[in-house]
Amino acid sequence: MKKIHLANLPTKVYKLERLSKKVGKNIFIKRDDQTGSEISGNKIRKLEYALKDAIDKGCDTIITCGGIQSNHCRATSAAATMLGLKSILLLRISTYPKVEGNFFLDKLFGAQIEYCTPDEYRNSRNEIMEKIASDVASKGGKAYIVPEGASFGPGALGYIDCMKEIVKQENELNIEFDTIVCAVGSGGTYAGLYIENKRGNLKKRVIGMAVCDDTLYFQNAVEQISHDAIKLIDLKLDIDKSEVEINDKYVGIGYALSTEEELKFIADLAALEALVLDPVYTGKAMKGLIAEIENGNLKDSDNILFIHTGGLFGLFPKQQDFEF
Repeated sequence: MKKIHLANLPTKVYKLERLSKKVGKNIFIKRDDQTGSEISGNKIRKLEYALKDAIDKGCDTIITCGGIQSNHCRATSAAATMLGLKSILLLRISTYPKVEGNFFLDKLFGAQIEYCTPDEYRNSRNEIMEKIASDVASKGGKAYIVPEGASFGPGALGYIDCMKEIVKQENELNIEFDTIVCAVGSGGTYAGLYIENKRGNLKKRVIGMAVCDDTLYFQNAVEQISHDAIKLIDLKLDIDKSEVEINDKYVGIGYALSTEEELKFIADLAALEALVLDPVYTGKAMKGLIAEIENGNLKDSDNILFIHTGGLFGLFPKQQDFEF
């Protein structure tokens, strides 16, 4: 399956020297938050495949969904505009939000915004997007639906590529990462890493830090996405969800909800390494990683690679919650 090249790749890898010294482990970071400016974050790796598929199928409109501060929706609207496509975003809201952060950029990129309640999003978002697609068709257009987080077969191919990129960088840096950690919010990023880790017999421990839902939910999601992905590339691989390592102990008080401790962790790390994490994904995931190290649960991990999946724009709506 082919892709469109939009992201700035490869993203750089380097050691977090002060954090490593503080926790007594070699912690490296892969800066997938630097895949672009408007399209920054992990989603663009997935969208490179999804949008190529859409164009090949003659679609002129991209429909997707997410929360009001969805990084995925922002990246989708930006990438669609770059390619001359229209975008329609189904955003989950309880009350009409302030126009800020990713939501502001959605509007700036010219996306058509549709809204739904949390219950509608949870129970019928796919049906709502299908209805929107039908409306597009009735006006002479052709829509392509990208599911939440671009976490489906085509999207996972982007992180098969990422794992290959990591292996190449290991050779260039003369280092081997025994453990790779990423935030998990919909499962597509993890699925791609899992597939290539198994296909290439890389023997890496791949840990997904859940930012919502639980371990079983994501094991099932990764299993389904992985099956869909390998069909697209005609790969014969035994997908075993029991091999999918998801840590759900650091979800906190809920998706996109932050505790004082989580925000303090983000601020402390920024002051230590000039590394900015976001409150929804990477902040929780990195905090969980450090807690696991401190609790002695990563004794066999010597060189740990944390994938920074982006989210900077989602930090700004939370700025009033930080204490300095």
